[in-house]
Amino acid sequence: MLIIKKYAAIDIGSNAIRLLISNVIIKNGEEPQFKKSSLVRVPIRLGADTFVNGIISSKNKQRMIDAMNAFKLLMNIHNVEKYRACATSAMREASNGKETIEEILQQTGVKIDLIDGQTEAAIIFSTDLTELIKNDHSYLYVDVGGGSTELTVFSNGEIINSKSFKLGTVRLLNKDKSKNEQWKSMEKWIKKNTKKLKRVSIIGSGGNINKIYKMSGKPPGKSLSFIYLNAHYTFLRQMSYEERVSELGLNADRADVIIPATKIYLNAMKWCDAKKIFVPKIGLSDGIIKTLYLNS
Repeated sequence: MLIIKKYAAIDIGSNAIRLLISNVIIKNGEEPQFKKSSLVRVPIRLGADTFVNGIISSKNKQRMIDAMNAFKLLMNIHNVEKYRACATSAMREASNGKETIEEILQQTGVKIDLIDGQTEAAIIFSTDLTELIKNDHSYLYVDVGGGSTELTVFSNGEIINSKSFKLGTVRLLNKDKSKNEQWKSMEKWIKKNTKKLKRVSIIGSGGNINKIYKMSGKPPGKSLSFIYLNAHYTFLRQMSYEERVSELGLNADRADVIIPATKIYLNAMKWCDAKKIFVPKIGLSDGIIKTLYLNS
């Protein structure tokens, strides 16, 4: 017997807001399959408000309301039976974040959960990594967002430690005053939690590393080397913002944040002496879909 369920995830990040609609295909005696049906990404950069002014602007609040109304219509058209919307660091740190969430609920009927960094990491980590992870290896999972970077160390198939740092692409672009302290804290944490581990590899998550992987032309499942990523970082930095948009075809809201994102991944690799980074196509939206199914 075959059952197909439709679930949706709304990821309200610091650089963009995404709606992922997935089919969950359930067949007796087999593992469920998660197939993407639709993905919509809107470039509402909430972090540019929060990390500079500490508040979500009226303009972006209205854009969010419009986006949620549009997402609600799309979910109805797709016959989505269950959804979850999660907001991360930009909404979490905005002085009017909770007020904005309440206003969105009243005007659109879309309920938004405000999640902390550890919850975000746990949701992302719920995605299936079994094809990638080897039990005799150690990994540092690095998820780079607009407002924060979530780190998880695991070895022999078990989580060793995890932590969220206020280092994100939009935050770095806006010259956050605490960034030097955060860089030092992240370096210290990574070195402390990986120093006794051998053969550490990075698992990279986030839109920027996915874009870099796609640009590399590597087949799925293959890793990128530190040497390649470092060379690509140099290549990107040598280009102007306009060239990254016109010649590389990057979205306008990707062409600037891809530089600080790459720097975060490179530093993480350097601090745990990782020679390669794996880039599975997973993120918060995928984790939300998986947890909706597991909790149904």
